[in-house]
Amino acid sequence: MLEEVKKSLEESPIVKKGDYNYFVNSISDGVPAMNPKMLRELILSVSRHADLNVDKIVAVEAMGIHLATALSLATDIPFVVIRKREYGLEGECEVYQKTGYGSSNLFINDLHKGEKILLIDDVVSTGGTLIALIKTLKDLGLDIKSVVAVIDKGQGKEIVKKETGIDVLSIVKLDIIDGKVVIEKTIED
Repeated sequence: MLEEVKKSLEESPIVKKGDYNYFVNSISDGVPAMNPKMLRELILSVSRHADLNVDKIVAVEAMGIHLATALSLATDIPFVVIRKREYGLEGECEVYQKTGYGSSNLFINDLHKGEKILLIDDVVSTGGTLIALIKTLKDLGLDIKSVVAVIDKGQGKEIVKKETGIDVLSIVKLDIIDGKVVIEKTIED
């Protein structure tokens, strides 16, 4: 299980962004081209392990969009994208996020108090994005049923749990050792 995903990740080139080891992969970057078999593997795994008793799937721009789209098509659950652009819509909420390689503001629209959500993103590594979003979504009164980070790099998942009390479901746990992606385990192992 997840053979296409593992193969793709293990072949990922590594680039340095300051002191941060960044792997380049279609899941997290959109390059190289996404193999549809790999996306199916990921979505089947998420569907098997995440709580899908939700009103909306919530994705983070940009690399959560393809994951949310595929999951939405597989489940018929609508999705909303947390954007990096301000629209100025009524009720829009701004969130500051800091990651291992940058920071920015995110904007939340079309989420309403009491809605049950599944939050999905591509990677958790420092926890910065998910921590900021989870805290804000809780403050907005949303019922967070599942948080999914397809890839867990380093200690990201543990950092999010410590800071928010929320468990992150990850499909693949990896690290970068000696300039290469090393798969430590998958949810299907």
